[in-house]
Amino acid sequence: MSLPDKGRSTEELLAEITRLKREDLPVRGGKVTAYVYDTGRPEVHEAAARAYFEMLEVNTLDPTAFPSVVEMEKQVVGAVAELLGGGSGIFTSGGTESIMLAVKAARDARETAGRPRMAVPVTAHPAFHKAAHYLGLVVDAVPVDPVTFRASPADVEAAITEDTVLVVASAPSYPQGVIDPVAGIAAIAAARGVPCHVDACVGGWLLPWLREAGADIPPFDLSVPGVTSLSCDLHKFGYAPKGASVVLFADPAMRRRAYFASASWPGYTVINATVQSSKSAGPLGGAWATLQALGREGYLELGRTTLAAARELRAGIAKIPGLRVLGDPESALVAFGSDGGSGSGSHGDSGGEGVDVFVLSDEARRRGWFLQPQLSYSGIPANIHITVTGVTLRGVEAMLEVIAQSVEAARERGPAKLPEGLVELVAGLDLDALDDAAFGELASAVGVDLGGSGQPEMAVVNAVLDALPADRREAILIRFLSVIYS
Repeated sequence: MSLPDKGRSTEELLAEITRLKREDLPVRGGKVTAYVYDTGRPEVHEAAARAYFEMLEVNTLDPTAFPSVVEMEKQVVGAVAELLGGGSGIFTSGGTESIMLAVKAARDARETAGRPRMAVPVTAHPAFHKAAHYLGLVVDAVPVDPVTFRASPADVEAAITEDTVLVVASAPSYPQGVIDPVAGIAAIAAARGVPCHVDACVGGWLLPWLREAGADIPPFDLSVPGVTSLSCDLHKFGYAPKGASVVLFADPAMRRRAYFASASWPGYTVINATVQSSKSAGPLGGAWATLQALGREGYLELGRTTLAAARELRAGIAKIPGLRVLGDPESALVAFGSDGGSGSGSHGDSGGEGVDVFVLSDEARRRGWFLQPQLSYSGIPANIHITVTGVTLRGVEAMLEVIAQSVEAARERGPAKLPEGLVELVAGLDLDALDDAAFGELASAVGVDLGGSGQPEMAVVNAVLDALPADRREAILIRFLSVIYS
């Protein structure tokens, strides 16, 4: 892009945005089963958008300059605390920032002789690894049960050392939508004098409504003894615009440890509650308006429809030959894989009804549906992930039909075909010796166009990544991202 010599009209700019978005996945309607959350109620999204715009230019950097920020945040955080066992909180830009602040607070609250560590189930969100990378901690991975996909208190206890500053549990974990045994894990952490964070970014604003709608949801929030902090995203099942999350602390003193202040310069006073300094109050306004527009009755009704859709989806998938639901998810996240594959479950077909889930995902995309593929890891097979939202129930039959059609098409196509020696070539690449242009040319040579438009087929890319160890996957993904933005 080059900066235009003369300014362009609003109509022209909006037309250009429409053109740029023409290949985007749709954010409404329920055909995209990840990344976006849809109530199916246009009036709620309209209220949020108008409130977002009203607060767009308000800067949350200095709450004394904009008292509206303080009042809105107190109301939003207060609503989350009321639903999730109390505590003091901070409004953040998303789950990663909420987790970052929880990790910082735990690190700063506990002196260690060595490098601080945290015990994290392998199913916990990578935001904990990101926080560890940024804040200088070591992650001690805790295995999960290969059938239930939950971490056990005993395994968590085995991972705790004298330098452990935080123990993590998920409610639910994203990959399979199951809830870790929070009460048991928190009790172990408390007995060892270690803070316990519950990552309820996905479930915090969903599980209470599912429980009220009749689901069997175990205790998971700040009312559980030993839970010292909890993260809850409002831009997920709170249905607020993106950029809305809350981190709660049982002890106000721990919340203060999440803050940052600096007086080591001659400029304006610097005191930050979040990682960001200047930021728009738009997301806060959007979250506040969404909560107000839906209210308790609205969220309970969404909980009922979400629970019904998730149950119908799980039952329908179980009836499709070649598929099986992974675990017994209590939430509205459903993962399913092949019941006839070998090992990782991605490509090896043992001769039964197995199907390549990566090809299945591409086939669903051909039919206008985005079903999120997940790579194999730590003994958990490759699978497809679906996030059920408030709008899903009205389209669940169509979704099941597309899944069944995609299974048959994927079985007919067979597993993703990788050029001979490709995995070994990628595994042995000296990535530091390749610039982005050379990496892009290499990808094109094996049929992966990183500069193309539209919705690409990803089965080959996912198959290659699935065959690599995690650290190599990470290095390749970073190069993919660099090429895409070059």
